[in-house]
Amino acid sequence: MILPQLSHLASICAKSGITQAILSPGSRCAPISLALIRHPLVHCRTIPDERSAAFIALGMAQQLNKPVILVCTSGSAALNYGPALAEAFYQQIPLLVLTADRPAEWIDQWDGQTIRQDNLYGRHVKGSFTFPDEAGLPDKLWHAKRLVKEALALAKCFPMGPVHINIPVREPFYPEPNENYAFEITDLEPVLEVQAGSQILGTDAERKLRNQLSSFRRILLIPGQQRPNPKIYAVLADIVREQKAILVTDTICNMSQEGSVAYHDFFIGDPARQQEMAPDLVISFGKSILSKALKQFLRKHPAAHWHIQPEGPVSDPYKNLSQIIRLQPETFLPFFLAAANPVDPLFEKRWMQTNEAVRNHLHRFLGESKVFGELQALQQILPKIPAHGKVHLANSLAVRNVNFLGRPLRDVEIISNRGTSGIDGSNSTAVGCTFTTKETVSLITGDMAFFYDRNAFWHQYQLANLRVLLFNNQGGGIFRMIDGPALLPELEEYFETRQKLTAEHLAAELGFDYWCVADLASLQNCLESFYQKSLKPKILEIKTSSESNTRNLKLLKENIRRHLDSTNL
Repeated sequence: MILPQLSHLASICAKSGITQAILSPGSRCAPISLALIRHPLVHCRTIPDERSAAFIALGMAQQLNKPVILVCTSGSAALNYGPALAEAFYQQIPLLVLTADRPAEWIDQWDGQTIRQDNLYGRHVKGSFTFPDEAGLPDKLWHAKRLVKEALALAKCFPMGPVHINIPVREPFYPEPNENYAFEITDLEPVLEVQAGSQILGTDAERKLRNQLSSFRRILLIPGQQRPNPKIYAVLADIVREQKAILVTDTICNMSQEGSVAYHDFFIGDPARQQEMAPDLVISFGKSILSKALKQFLRKHPAAHWHIQPEGPVSDPYKNLSQIIRLQPETFLPFFLAAANPVDPLFEKRWMQTNEAVRNHLHRFLGESKVFGELQALQQILPKIPAHGKVHLANSLAVRNVNFLGRPLRDVEIISNRGTSGIDGSNSTAVGCTFTTKETVSLITGDMAFFYDRNAFWHQYQLANLRVLLFNNQGGGIFRMIDGPALLPELEEYFETRQKLTAEHLAAELGFDYWCVADLASLQNCLESFYQKSLKPKILEIKTSSESNTRNLKLLKENIRRHLDSTNL
């Protein structure tokens, strides 16, 4: 039989503009899936692996900027959503998670595929709701419809995030062959919308901020992870040009530009330089930053810290948060540009000259190096990435290596799962992105992240615009760069997780075009055709040595330090 509460669920989603769904096969979830599949406005895809499915939905919702529906069956299937929901929660990505369940009386009774699913995701979702298990009474049906509208409104309001609806389903729940779905919402059931608060800086608040700004001359402006925003980007360019602040960027903030400081990881940790670079005011907006060295620097040299965010809880990563300004950055930054004084010239000179010296020396060093490694390869790859494309950077070394080189000044979007910074869904998130765009999607990943998430490609959908750049050093090479595990005798077996896999057989099974290179000349030859349009996705596997990469990075850092010392920077 057709369950009316589920027909209304599909209709409410469609009327709210929520029309993309990722389903995983199962019996108990069949009536939920069928209601969505048969709704004419909802586009459904099937992904067998629930962990991968959730990251694919995350990758889609991130690009669409509105919820994507996730549906799975009861039991352990629902637990597999956990990693992606935590990532979505911290990245503020909206998802509507629908988990099928047994009726309440059958929980803990040894019934198949039955676990405790109420509030399953705890504090890593914005809200958790339980559907009525039948809709025979008018109030029950009204309750079900109300919950869907509340859940969607909660997922979409700032800060956005995942919301869970647990749906107990009673048998019989398969439709009869002659039954048709009636998808209706009357005009008496409007979509529930939540209006944002005021986004205007009042006169008194403006006067107060102007007075406060007049006392600061050593200002750092630090954007955190966010999607590209041309309005913010343009205002930041004006701020840099008029020397109102030092703009410090990393690769995940999508705000790097001419005049921003992007090479701070190579010099900010040196105590000899820190005092002259210490700010008296830090202004931040967006989410997390990548640089551990920058965080430690700002914790060691406390300054007033203003964070710009219109609503929601605010983090204090530098341990000195002093003011929360409840505005959109698009509103605050033009005010700041007009109100702030130029920064101290010596402060500006120290930051900018040091950054420029590192930039020039880094690229010269890599260009002259005779050793083929990940940084040398990336130096060749990044300029070849097509403009207007999307670049997914996997954890752990991939995102750091690209960050070391500085964001290329190209029209691309950088994406990385830095909410929880796990390696578990990098492939799947990139796959979700390909479902939303015809532009090229490049996934730059290491072998551990890539092979961990192989099921991202286990489905029937075309990924012709996907390009995978796989750095394979046969293990978790980042642990050689961390002082703790790098010095332990257990490094290779218990930290690096040495493995012998290559992507060749996987590419053959999946129908991907495949290349494998281990030297600079071969890489350059492959790149000429790698980004040409194709009916198939492509994998370029780049084999390097973990030991060699570690030595190369240490030598680079030492070389830069000596260069800065010799030039008194």
